[in-house]
Amino acid sequence: MALSDEAIARYARHLVLPEIGGPGQQRLLSSKVLLIGAGGIGSPAALYLAAAGVGRLGIVDDDHIDLSNLQRQILHTTDRIGSLKTDSAAEGLRAVNPSVMLDLFPERLDAARASAIIPGYDLVLDGTDNGSTRRLVAQAAQAAGKPLVSAAAIQFSGQLTVFKPYLGRPHPCFSCLHASLPGEENCTTLGVLGAAVGVVGSLAAVEAVKELLGIGDSLSGTLLLYDALDAAMTRIRLPRRKNCPDCGG
Repeated sequence: MALSDEAIARYARHLVLPEIGGPGQQRLLSSKVLLIGAGGIGSPAALYLAAAGVGRLGIVDDDHIDLSNLQRQILHTTDRIGSLKTDSAAEGLRAVNPSVMLDLFPERLDAARASAIIPGYDLVLDGTDNGSTRRLVAQAAQAAGKPLVSAAAIQFSGQLTVFKPYLGRPHPCFSCLHASLPGEENCTTLGVLGAAVGVVGSLAAVEAVKELLGIGDSLSGTLLLYDALDAAMTRIRLPRRKNCPDCGG
């Protein structure tokens, strides 16, 4: 299907990129991404994916907007305090790109729901700060054979990777990085620079677009570390863990 005149105007800066062009934009328009969390990382990621023309976005979040969220969760606004984050996200994303289709899941995922929802999407982006949720999302994405963009931030630092263990060696899984559940410390107790979270969320959107289009160098097998205070990014190798219970090492 040819792009409409409106789509050509909206995505003009993509269309002139040789790595994207018309075929790549068509692929984005037919893509489906599931975002786990509409908070500090999910907000910029969702905004950029909607702006990029990803055709369908699913948003999972059972939380309501609190005043303290607004320092970093840029998808939400003061007048929506008390609203479900999924409803607020829908309002914000439709304002950016009214053609995006949205699936709203105002719920906390358990293993059964993750396994039911994730297969319907091409890619999963997890920006939650709950270790148990991150693990069950990773396991469900692995079982469904879906790439998982996994991002986290705290204080002045963040980390980002892509998990594709269903492809076999050398691609590691979530448990290769986290032999035990990640700690439950979060920005409520430790604090976080809002703009630093925005950097990590934006990087997550970049990696999602790359995976959807099959362009560039995938982060699978490596971990990108961001240090805002030192203005530094470091990429380190992330190997499969020997005898990993989730991917076999």
